[in-house]
Amino acid sequence: MVSDSTLLNNIRHCEICKAALPYPPKPVLQFDPQAKILIAGQTPGIQAHESGMPFNDASGDRLRAWLGLSRDMFYDASAIAILPMGFCYPGKGANGDLPPRAECAIAWREALLEQLTQLELTLVIGRYAHDYHFGKDGLSLTERVKNWQAYWPQQVPLPHPSPRNVRWFINNPWFEENMLPALQKRVAELVFDQDCS
Repeated sequence: MVSDSTLLNNIRHCEICKAALPYPPKPVLQFDPQAKILIAGQTPGIQAHESGMPFNDASGDRLRAWLGLSRDMFYDASAIAILPMGFCYPGKGANGDLPPRAECAIAWREALLEQLTQLELTLVIGRYAHDYHFGKDGLSLTERVKNWQAYWPQQVPLPHPSPRNVRWFINNPWFEENMLPALQKRVAELVFDQDCS
């Protein structure tokens, strides 16, 4: 097994998708093998690309509210790993950001997941992360999120917290009423346990 420092160094210098990206490669992730929570997202947006911080945008603000975490707690790599399906900003498409480049997960994801030996909870955000972590089981994203208790307490399927999904949040009030309180309690147990260890 490659050491986590060597692996992270290799990822930080990755140029696999260089020719297909709108900007020079700038992998954005947060990783520590001691993390108990993994946020498996899609790709960094332009603000995350520019700052080098994952979820450093309106989507991140909503996600932190969902989890009941401050920015400081959210960006504590020893508690929370953030590994999008694609580490570099893929560029803009007709309906928002382009999908994650497939090469990224193929090259790096399994090696990173193997290093997370303390992992107790994986938050799987958005369709591309759902497909990777749950497989293509014929369920829509909404159906899988509604069935969240089937994956509990190790995994939690989530919609993307993007402002572009406001209609989904309005159409699915059960998400905030029923699911988020349970999720916040689970996250707090793990984060505060981490703080006390």
